[in-house]
Amino acid sequence: MSEQAVETTVLDRYECRACGYVYEPEKGDDKHDIAPGTPFAELPVNWRCPVCTAKKVAFTNIGPVGQASGFRENLGYGLGVNNLTPTQKNILIFGALALGFLFFMSLYGLQ
Repeated sequence: MSEQAVETTVLDRYECRACGYVYEPEKGDDKHDIAPGTPFAELPVNWRCPVCTAKKVAFTNIGPVGQASGFRENLGYGLGVNNLTPTQKNILIFGALALGFLFFMSLYGLQ
C-alpha cells in the first residue's frame, strides 16, 4: 500500500495560490526546462511559478487529474453530484443552462 501512496503523490497537481497556475507533473514546465514527469517534490528549491514568480511554498496540492473536487469526507453527501469531476460538473451546469435557454426561446413559437 505504501507504494500506491507514493504513486498518487507523484501524479498530484499543485496550484499557485497567488495566480491560479497549475503545475502538472505530466507536462513539466517548458519555461524553466523542467522535463515532463517531474514530480513537484523534485523541483529545484529555487523554482518559481512561471506566471507570477511565486515561490514553491505558495502552491497547494490539488490532487491528480480527474479527481472529484471537495473534501473526501463530503463526497458521500448530496444527490451524487459531489462525486462528479470538475469537467462533469461543467457539462452538467452549462448543459442545463443551454437547455433552459432553448426552452425559453421556444416560447416565442407559441401563438
